[in-house]
Amino acid sequence: MRNCFKLILVFSLLVVFPGVISAGDGTSLKRQYKRPLEIKFPRTARYSPQLVTLGKMLFFDTRLSGKNNLNCASCHNPSFGYEVPVKTPIGATLTPLQRQAPSLLNMAWVSPLFWDGRADTLEEQAVGPISHPDEMDGNFNIIVKRLKRSAEYRKFFRYLFPKTGITRENLLKAIATYERTIVAGWAPFDKWIDGDDTAISNSAKRGFVIFNGVGKCASCHQGWNFTDNQFHDIGLPIKKVDLGRAVQEPDNPFAKYAFKTPTLRNLTHRAPFMHDGSLRSLEEVVDHYIHGVIKRSSTSPKIRNVPLTASQKADLLAFLKSLTAERQDVSMPILPN
Repeated sequence: MRNCFKLILVFSLLVVFPGVISAGDGTSLKRQYKRPLEIKFPRTARYSPQLVTLGKMLFFDTRLSGKNNLNCASCHNPSFGYEVPVKTPIGATLTPLQRQAPSLLNMAWVSPLFWDGRADTLEEQAVGPISHPDEMDGNFNIIVKRLKRSAEYRKFFRYLFPKTGITRENLLKAIATYERTIVAGWAPFDKWIDGDDTAISNSAKRGFVIFNGVGKCASCHQGWNFTDNQFHDIGLPIKKVDLGRAVQEPDNPFAKYAFKTPTLRNLTHRAPFMHDGSLRSLEEVVDHYIHGVIKRSSTSPKIRNVPLTASQKADLLAFLKSLTAERQDVSMPILPN
C-alpha cells in the first residue's frame, strides 16, 4: 500500500510540476519501453547465420534489379536509418517515387507492412519493390537465371536449400530473414530505461513526460518500437492524392489518407519525414502537431493540434533525439562473382 501511494504521489507531482523522472520514478511507465532481448523468427524461416548472410548479400546485390543498377539499399540505406535522405527515393525510371521509403528498423516486430499495410510478411513485402517497374523493375525469372550463373550463389543456395536451390521463394526467404535482424542499436534512452539515470539529459526526461502526457504522442507511438502498427490520417496537407490505407479498407472512413505509424528509432538520421517526405526536420514534425494538423472527416480521432510552449517543444525534441543509437555499424557484404 505504501509503494502504491508513493507511485501515485510521483505521478501527481509530474502532472502539477512536469519536470524530471529519475531512474527510480515512473517504474511501470518506463517498463512499457523495455526492449526485447531476442528476435522471434517465423517457423517457416528459422534463423541461421548462413541464411542471414545470404539474405544480406542479396539485399546489396544489384542483380535483383532490371538494369543491374539498383539494390534494396538504394531505397533503404543503412546510413540514413534504412531510408534515403531525399524527399522520396529515385526508382528505375529515374523519377522520384510517390512515397518515402519506410525504415526497415525493427521490422521483425512490425505487421502489416508498407505505408498502407498491403503486405503481411517481409517475404510478401520484398516482392513489391523488386518487381515494381517504377522501383527496381526486376523480373524474378531473370533474377533466378542471373544468380544461377554464379557458382558461389549456387553453392550457398544448395547448402541452405538442398532440395530446391535457387528459387524465387528461397531468395525472398533469405532477404526477409536478414531484414528481421535489422534492429536499432541501444540508444541513450534505452540505457536510461535500463537504470542509468545519467544516460539522457534532464530536458529529455521532461520530454518523455510530455511525450506520454500532454503531447499525446504515445497514443500512436507506443512501446519500445514507438508504433501501434496502425494507420492514421494525421492531417497533413494533400498535395498529391494518395488514399493510403483506404485502398485496403475502402469502407473505413478513417482509412482515407491514413498511413502506418512509423517507428521513432534513429530519427536524427532519417530526415525528411512522413510518408511523402514533406517535412524536412524533426522541428517541422513537432510544429505540425502543435499547429499544423488539418481537421477533416478522415483525420484520426487521436490526432489534434497540441499547443506546446517553446520550452516543452525543446524538451520533446531532446527526448526524440535520445532515441538514436550511439552506434549503428553495418558492414558491407562481399558479393559472389
